[in-house]
Amino acid sequence: MPTVQGAIPHHIAIVMDGNGRWATRRFLPRLAGHRQGVESLRRCVHACVQRGVGVLTVFAFSSENWNRPADEVSGLMDLLAKALTREVPQLARDGVQVHFVGEKSGISAQVREGLQRAEAATASNQRLVLNVCFNYGGRWDITQAAAALAARGEPITEASLHAAMGMAHVPDPDLLIRTGGERRISNFLLWQAAYTELYFSDRLWPDFDEAALDEAIADFAARERRFGQTSDQVQAQQPGSLRA
Repeated sequence: MPTVQGAIPHHIAIVMDGNGRWATRRFLPRLAGHRQGVESLRRCVHACVQRGVGVLTVFAFSSENWNRPADEVSGLMDLLAKALTREVPQLARDGVQVHFVGEKSGISAQVREGLQRAEAATASNQRLVLNVCFNYGGRWDITQAAAALAARGEPITEASLHAAMGMAHVPDPDLLIRTGGERRISNFLLWQAAYTELYFSDRLWPDFDEAALDEAIADFAARERRFGQTSDQVQAQQPGSLRA
């Protein structure tokens, strides 16, 4: 069991970037990088379970990724189908509850049925919630939530909008990690990441291992989260504070 000093974030979100570049640097087809990315995700899920993380949310396929070359998109769909068949039984044994968040009407019936079977097979698990954002975009999430409320004739408030979003079943992320060296969130969890701590790693996703995860968690633990308050206010609320 690894030892990680400091606070463990309850909810970690990850933009798993760099699969294609990882493959290109090795003179491999881009899909080989995505296959290696699945292996990295398997390690990350196991590491989060070991470290007591409650929720892991990953950006697997954005709504903009349909614009990639057709052979890459087709390969990604095939990779997803195979990963579901191979990985879900082990996830179920490990106590991982799987959710797929995104626009499901845009994917094939075969893939959609596979997602539903995976969710059903892991629905009772409680050790770790794994949200796989697939055919997802933050703007889509906000728009579909507002449209759903309008269709039901419900008032659009901050609370009602939040409840209608795809991630309403979990608290907002504490820590958002992006690999691959880019410094943006790329339409990921735009609403939910309002007060999330951001961490950017230069490692490509296939190279993001347990040690890299621990580095991100340690960086998070060293930060002061104020949520609009002053530093003095936050410190006064800490257990054992003379000002509490």
